[in-house]
Amino acid sequence: MIVDVCLMASAEHLKILSEGALAWNEWRANSAQQPGCFKADLNGADLRGADFRGVNLSDANLSDAKLVKADFRDANLRGADLSRADLCFADLRNADLTVAKLEKANLSSACVSRAKLACADMNEADLTDADLSSAELRRA
Repeated sequence: MIVDVCLMASAEHLKILSEGALAWNEWRANSAQQPGCFKADLNGADLRGADFRGVNLSDANLSDAKLVKADFRDANLRGADLSRADLCFADLRNADLTVAKLEKANLSSACVSRAKLACADMNEADLTDADLSSAELRRA
């Protein structure tokens, strides 16, 4: 459930997200509007397979979220909290995860190539079979 939504996130986008990944992906496929979810509180949300390509999720709370097979290509996740999130098989190519919190996140089999992970907290993250090729890992 999505609660305590920060005013910076679009109420319309958060309402659609609260309906789940299928509704979100359908809306994205049929809308020319670029979604913005800056500082959104998506704690514990079930968004498996969601399309977040190019979406601004900076400073968003995605802790404990189910994001299996979610597409975050080119997304802005700078400063986002992804602690304990399940990102198994997620696509994070070219995503900006600078200073993101990935503590205890499951990134097994995720594609994180060319992602910016500078200063990210990856303490106890599961990186089993993750593709980190050309990822920026400075001080991560």
